[in-house]
Amino acid sequence: MTQIIWNGLFVGSFYALVALGYSMVYGIMKLLNFAHGDLYMLGAFIGFALLTSFSGFTATLSLVALLVVLLLSMVGTGLAGVAIERIAYRPLRSAPRLSLLITAVGASFALEYGMRIIAGPNPQVYPVRLGGSSVHVLGARIGVAQLVLIGVAIALMVTLNAMVMRSRQGRAMRAIALDPVAARLMGVDVNRVIAMAFFIGSALAGAAGVMAGSYYGSINFLMGFIIGLKAFTAAVIGGIGSFKGAMLGGVVLGLLESFGTHFLGGQWRDVFAFAFLILFLTVRPTGLLGERVTERV
Repeated sequence: MTQIIWNGLFVGSFYALVALGYSMVYGIMKLLNFAHGDLYMLGAFIGFALLTSFSGFTATLSLVALLVVLLLSMVGTGLAGVAIERIAYRPLRSAPRLSLLITAVGASFALEYGMRIIAGPNPQVYPVRLGGSSVHVLGARIGVAQLVLIGVAIALMVTLNAMVMRSRQGRAMRAIALDPVAARLMGVDVNRVIAMAFFIGSALAGAAGVMAGSYYGSINFLMGFIIGLKAFTAAVIGGIGSFKGAMLGGVVLGLLESFGTHFLGGQWRDVFAFAFLILFLTVRPTGLLGERVTERV
């Protein structure tokens, strides 16, 4: 049982990182950015390119090199997210939401098949793979690499939460989420704050991509599709638009998959998780930490 819970927490940390980007963008723009999962894929490939280019350095200092590459990949995917917002979403900000949704799907396909042209259709083996020793805690086998990756994920999530709740930019994000027109009238640069939200959310997805590539050892151009769906599911379970809800939803989804794999088998893992989502939303459509919104007329 301890092993099942640990496996769920480990997978859930990846889902939580990507789900945070969904919640940030939806909370500010009310946009379901379906290209977000492909930024996870982009981050993995940026890390792959950097690690391949500096293979001599990574061979001697694999963990240090991976952390450096992680930061560079976060910057790269963050800038890619800002570019997508500036080119694809900003001109349509006042358009019907369906137009934005279709544009998000188009941006997703552009990233996926653009990477297919660049990197090819075959899976790529990651140059650095975290392995090493493990420890046994309460009957569970916990790898040192898993501890490092979960530690990095928790550090990123805590940093983001502190920034949103305590910094000036975080207050601006929350103000725009409540009322963008009033925020603009109060002097908030809405375009700049939205671009920053895209940068941060995309950077977190890129970090998750590098972490997944270094742990699982293989990446491909479609890897962002499934993780995007699952991160979106995690955001909905937690209450989309809520940062803490996205983190909690990622952990819950990871635990559901872990228990589903153990009791029903790996082929029923996704069926179990999404069936739970359907049943859960019939009982609590706003998610675990979501709030019911009433529109004033």
